Amino acid sequence: MLTYSVQLEAQEEGGYTVTVPSLPGCISEGETIQEALTNIKDAIEGYVQVLIKHNRLVPVENVY
Repeated sequence: MLTYSVQLEAQEEGGYTVTVPSLPGCISEGETIQEALTNIKDAIEGYVQVLIKHNRLVPVENVY
């Protein structure tokens, strides 16, 4: 199972935006922190599936 660091940012108008620095363009949002984190998990899964489908390398983060 791959693990990625995410950046969570509160939005002035409400809700949260989440990005994955290791996966350029992988972004999601949610009204609550929990919803945003759930949504980014789905986005990461889809992103990785597309990389695999197109025979691209899947980035791996080194977690120590």
